[in-house]
Amino acid sequence: MKRALVTGGAGFIGSHLVDRLLAEGWQVCVVDNFDPFYPRRIKEQNIAAHRAHPNYRLHEFDLRDLDAMRAALSGAYDVIVHLAARAGVRPSIEDPLGYQDVNVRGTQNLLELAREWGVGQFVFASSSSVYGVNPNVPWREDDPVLQPISPYASTKVSGELLGHVYSHLYGIRFVGLRFFTVYGPRQRPDLAIHKFARLMLEGKPLPVFGDGGTRRDYTYIDDIIQGVRASMEYDGSRYEVINLGNNQTVSLLEMIQGLEEALGVQAKIEWLPEQPGDVPQTWASVEKANALFGYAPTQKFSKGVREFATWLAQTGERTSA
Repeated sequence: MKRALVTGGAGFIGSHLVDRLLAEGWQVCVVDNFDPFYPRRIKEQNIAAHRAHPNYRLHEFDLRDLDAMRAALSGAYDVIVHLAARAGVRPSIEDPLGYQDVNVRGTQNLLELAREWGVGQFVFASSSSVYGVNPNVPWREDDPVLQPISPYASTKVSGELLGHVYSHLYGIRFVGLRFFTVYGPRQRPDLAIHKFARLMLEGKPLPVFGDGGTRRDYTYIDDIIQGVRASMEYDGSRYEVINLGNNQTVSLLEMIQGLEEALGVQAKIEWLPEQPGDVPQTWASVEKANALFGYAPTQKFSKGVREFATWLAQTGERTSA
């Protein structure tokens, strides 16, 4: 039986990955500190079905507490999937030191544990934000210049570079996955699709920064999990950074229109100035992921938004975080 350590396993992407791993017969050890960035009850709902599973273990730790993790975790893992982080571009501008401490130091602690335990495979959740305002689209992993414009983005660049150090020095296979605007059931309540959907259902205006023309490469959660699972098995090289996106862009106004159709509610818009740290567009080239492990996103945005709306109706989540 294979064993995985998943950090952030009670969150949006992490809980979906745990669903998949438990269904495949893995033993899964989750580390999550239930950070109050959004209400704990949401994460508890994410993992409600996991708690009774015999192959599931949950440890509530802060990734900065290396001694606690070293003492409590077995170390006998086939792979570490590091999804935990302080999230969000705009909040990172308000607390850059906190983001640096959690995201960079936490990642280094896990890499140290991987070295000590002899874990040969390390999958790291990076972000499309590392590309910053790069005008050369779609963004490719071999682009020579990364231009992060937020503290959050800089911590993800740092994580990728730390992975290269540990891969080079200790032979750990490090796969950094640059996620592009993941959405779907269980999406974090602070992210635009979820936040806007709740506001629309409550009859409240949507805060739209700029002219609504910003574009995002929205990637459905099932496609992301397919890429994460493939990266856990990847053995072609010691170090890679790989885009996981949809290779299509949707404007902010198009996203709102999609929500209107899925929810059957007309949006009210509050126009606001552009925000520092926001990038005008994200757009992934997924050629590398396809070549290395057959990654091929299939979910159309219109259908994915309907799936999200169905989940929202079923959970009864209506109130703001």
